Amino acid sequence: MSNNLINKHKEHDVIIIGGGISGCALLYLLSRYTSVQNIALFEKYPVIASVNTHARNNSQTLHCGDIETNYTLEKARQVKQTANMVVKYAEQHAITKGILFKYPKMVIAVGAECPSLQSRYEQFKPHFPNMQLLHTDGIKQIEPAVIEGRKDEISAIAITDEYTAVNFQELSQSFVQQAQKENDQIDIFTNTLVNKIETSDKGYLVNTSAGQHRARFVVVSAGGHSLLFAHQMGYGKEFSCLPMAGSFYYTPKVLNGKVYTVQNDKLPFAAIHGDPDVVCPGKTRFGPTALALPLLERHCWSTFTESIRVFKPDQDVIKSLWGLVRQKEIRDYMLKNFLFEIPAIRERLFLKDVRKIVPNLTLKDISFASNTGGIRPVMIDKKAHKLHLGEAQINPGNGLIFNMTPSPGATSCLGNAEKDLRSIIDYLGADFDEVALAHDLK
Repeated sequence: MSNNLINKHKEHDVIIIGGGISGCALLYLLSRYTSVQNIALFEKYPVIASVNTHARNNSQTLHCGDIETNYTLEKARQVKQTANMVVKYAEQHAITKGILFKYPKMVIAVGAECPSLQSRYEQFKPHFPNMQLLHTDGIKQIEPAVIEGRKDEISAIAITDEYTAVNFQELSQSFVQQAQKENDQIDIFTNTLVNKIETSDKGYLVNTSAGQHRARFVVVSAGGHSLLFAHQMGYGKEFSCLPMAGSFYYTPKVLNGKVYTVQNDKLPFAAIHGDPDVVCPGKTRFGPTALALPLLERHCWSTFTESIRVFKPDQDVIKSLWGLVRQKEIRDYMLKNFLFEIPAIRERLFLKDVRKIVPNLTLKDISFASNTGGIRPVMIDKKAHKLHLGEAQINPGNGLIFNMTPSPGATSCLGNAEKDLRSIIDYLGADFDEVALAHDLK
């Protein structure tokens, strides 16, 4: 994606700040299904979707709610709908190759976890008909390395013939390309930094390194930076941002597909899993770990100051975090994940956890995935004094939307974009072809 500065439009109906999966999905839906014409997207890096949406910085997973054991049935059914939107989009445009991938997937339960997994299967099976409940022999046929060397009882919920992985950067770039085919009044500004958003008599002024632009509606989809922009404009002061970094480890190919573990309900972070890596063939990637890190972008220390500004460690933030760390299980988890980042010992420590998935892995099999992993901005609700898990958005209803964290991750890009779209068309009085969207994506 090159910087489109040839069409130097300064007046826009909608400006989208952030060229990740969320911003690009919204750009596509607005272009294809509404009468909104003049749209600009600003991305501060030269390449679209090169931060958390880049394949090396996320789990590359199309979450469907079937093997994510921290989801209720209601949540899982909602997630399945948004996942199907991504699949239908790719199939409609015949672009599944290189974007969507079919791998078998399963969640394994070991020992005392097995009865609850079987109960979950019985509850979920009517709504997820492709589910299979497997035991040792069935698991071995799909993932022999999960069984070899194992002495514990094991069971699994498995799905073997669905799209399960996504290269979200490629998906984002396809959204932009398809949007430009639909609407020739789109301006894509890459390598363009947004400095400030200000109110004006005709909407909002967006000050950028490419000059000042005006819009009637502004959507900020820039991770933790979204909350920073919101704070600058006086919104979202009840939230603070705790940036959580995720790291990964590589092994030779030991899994044929995705293997998840049962989520610990006492921990507010994802359990580790093993996945084929869509951009590193021949390897299996394990993770993510979870570490609080004072950066809004992983490996980008220039965002340190911004992370402190959006964290704002006041009395309410301290009280919220104390509610977490006073729990021994969470303290132990945080310490362990800190040690996972220390070069001299991290592989040895991580090996103990990953052997729950592949018992016969050895120390020589595992290596830390350098320059891999992203930042997830976890919101702290300063009024309730707890973490705000899941989707986080500030929508004051005045032509501004600030999107911090999509949930469940990039899978929900089109579902969340549809919500934003509805806010935009209501505010602008634009037309929306709801029938066409439902026909194409639902």
